[in-house]
Formats: sequence, C-alpha cells, structure tokens
Amino acid sequence: MSVSTSHAGGFGLLGRRRRDRMIMQLFLGVTAVVWLFPVWSALSEAFRLGGPSTFVSLFTDPLGGVPIWRTYLNSLANGVVHTAVVLVVSLPAGYAFGKLQFPGRELLYYGTLLFLAIPGTAILVPLYHVTHELGLFNTYLGVGLPEAALTVPFGVLLMRNYADNVPDQLLEAAIVDRAGHPQIFRYVFVPMARPAIVNLTVLCFMWSLQDFLWPAIFNTRPEMTTAAQAVSTFHNALSASPVDAARYSASLVLLALPAVLLVVFGLRFITSGLTSGALKD
Repeated sequence: MSVSTSHAGGFGLLGRRRRDRMIMQLFLGVTAVVWLFPVWSALSEAFRLGGPSTFVSLFTDPLGGVPIWRTYLNSLANGVVHTAVVLVVSLPAGYAFGKLQFPGRELLYYGTLLFLAIPGTAILVPLYHVTHELGLFNTYLGVGLPEAALTVPFGVLLMRNYADNVPDQLLEAAIVDRAGHPQIFRYVFVPMARPAIVNLTVLCFMWSLQDFLWPAIFNTRPEMTTAAQAVSTFHNALSASPVDAARYSASLVLLALPAVLLVVFGLRFITSGLTSGALKD
C-alpha cells in the first residue's frame, strides 16, 4: 500500500510539473504576441505602400540628412568605447576584489556598488560640464565614457562574483610556479572568465544601442545621430503622408533590428554569464 501511495505521489508531482510548464508556456506565448504586435504592425504598414523598396529607400534617400547606415555605425562606435572602458576597469577590479587581500578591500568594494543606485540624471550637470571642458562633444568618447561610468559598478560586481568562484588552488599552484598576480590575472583568470566577459560585452552593447539620453545631450551634429536618436529624428523629418508613414514604419523596423539580433544571438551568453559565478564548489 505504501508503494502504491508512493507511485500516486510521483504521478501527482509529475502532473503538477506538466501543468506548471503548460501555464508558463501559455504565459510566454501571450507575452510574445503582445510584444510582437507592434513589430507586425510596423512591418505591415511598411509593406503596404512600396513593399521592399520602402526599406531600400532609407539607404539611398537619407531622412533628415542622416543615412540609416550612419546611425548603425555611430551606435557601434559608441558601444565599442563603452564596452572597452568597462572591461578594462572591471576585469582587474573584479580580480583584485575577489583574490587579493589589502586594507579597506570590502569598504572600497561596497563603496563602488553604491554607485549602482545613482541614476544618470543625477550626474547629468557635472558630466555636461566635464565633457564640454574636454572638448568631447560630437565624439564617440563623449558618449561612450558616460555610459561606461554608469556600467562599471555592475561590471565590477559581475567580475567579483566570478572571481570568488575561481578555486584558490589554481592561484596557489601558479604562485608555486613563481607567477605573480599580473601573470595569474592574464593567463589564469582572464581565460577562465570568458563566459562573464562575453556576457558583460553583450550587455554593454545592448545598453549602448538603446541609450537615448547621452547621445541626445552630447551629440549636436546630424552625422553623429545614433539608432536610438534616429527614431525621433526621422519622425520630425517626415510628413503625415501615407508614403512617409510607410517609410517611418520601415525605419522603426530597421533601427530595432541590431538590438533584436544582439539579444537573440547573445541570450545564451547572458544566461550562462549570469549563472557562471552563482555557485561555489
């Protein structure tokens, strides 16, 4: 009787798991439909007048004097600066906070994490003044550096968590082989931290692509317009005619395409990177 009861409990647990899975799949399906509806609406509007030629015209006939390929290039350049600065600062900082012992380590680490609570608008005025004094308006550095300043605390947190998960035995073996911390960082920690590095790289590019605030403030020339800015720029450059409405819908699809592709192809790296330092041996 106890065996049959055990079997009944097992079947009941299996049934609940299947039910929970079906509910989750249904929820995700409804959410996908809700999020895909604007995409479908923009695509149908773009193809309604002109078809594929509507998309081609955005490359051959710039809107508001801004070629759409130029917005891609500007967003890519800002993302490269953003990502490079974050990695250069976060990698050694995460290693130092995770594996080195020095006075005030925890105080400095938690002080760094406090900057996660500071919104970008709170430092808008000083950043504007510093960027103006350095002559960085309408440059990729002028946009990429403020973005990096807001991302570095998160990068330090991510790399510290990963460093905590690296076995100390590896470092001790390297020290026995007379390797110093620069060599350990370069030849041991960095290769092992590739999942976290790829994760942070994808996130930096994603956040840079969708950033509107800093490009809108520090870019005053049309040729420096980013993909996020172009949504507003193209809207102001077009009239209310059906043809222009179709071109605007097509521009929305093309401007969102890089970010969508980045999320689709980078999702597995984001997932693996976030969980890579979650468990300790």
